[in-house]
Amino acid sequence: MARPIWTGTLSFGLLNIPVKLMTGERRVDLHFRMLDSRNKAPIRYERVNEETGEEVPWKEIVKAFEYDKGNYVVIEEADIAAAAPDHKETVDIDTFVDAAAIGPQFYDKPYVLEPGKKAEKGYVLLREVLQRTGKVGVGRVVIRTREYLAAVMPHEDALLLMILRYAQEIVDPADYKLPEGGLAKWKISSREVDMAQQLIDSMSSGWKPEQYKDDFRQRLHKVIEQRVKSKQVVRGKVSDESKLPENAATNVIDFAELLKRSLAKKGGRGAAEPAKKSARKAAKKTATKAAKKGARKVARKSARKSA
Repeated sequence: MARPIWTGTLSFGLLNIPVKLMTGERRVDLHFRMLDSRNKAPIRYERVNEETGEEVPWKEIVKAFEYDKGNYVVIEEADIAAAAPDHKETVDIDTFVDAAAIGPQFYDKPYVLEPGKKAEKGYVLLREVLQRTGKVGVGRVVIRTREYLAAVMPHEDALLLMILRYAQEIVDPADYKLPEGGLAKWKISSREVDMAQQLIDSMSSGWKPEQYKDDFRQRLHKVIEQRVKSKQVVRGKVSDESKLPENAATNVIDFAELLKRSLAKKGGRGAAEPAKKSARKAAKKTATKAAKKGARKVARKSARKSA
């Protein structure tokens, strides 16, 4: 049984639907270890100081950004904590857009949203309305420590959360040498167009993803099994769902009232924005205090070492 990555809420307007974020892909890659060909011992990768050649223990390693060749600025853990997103375990939908408006180049990684305890009604409500309108919800989600742009969309009985690439991550096709112009410019005859269309029609079928297999992986797996059989080997906490947030859209919540209040406030954005700003301000203040506390702790530790 797969465990959720986190348990939180899917939020839009004044509705909060308890959900579990579940992985939507299965890794089937074959992982290899590097061995020394002379004695088949595993190769270990060490953290070595470039100047002294000595191994560096984990406790002495710090993160740094190379802003110029050979010049670094050290980033403390407190700095990372202060910059971390403050709305974890929440999918905050900012807007709804036409599903066709998001190009395929923006989609990156799939997750499945599973409804939390007593949240099926709100889950089905959102799923069915998205299917009827052809819309997807676009917002932000924090997975582990990073904030991502995401789209919530219906798929059969599920709500999928698709991680999206930011615009700055996508290469503009215009950066490459592509053939401009249409059929006339490239002297493509109507006969060639008809023949190409006939060929495509003759090869067309329904999309059946299950019929496509990773043949390379299967062949390589057979090689590994044969080597094993021939003795050619070298030996060498579940989140608590009982605590639901205020306005949680469980099966016993009056959806009509929540939706009415959300619409009255223009999707909840007008009233929710000051609250969000206030929450971000409070979180930033808390993070700043934590950063100062961490800096004082490091200073005291350095002073003790100097003494």
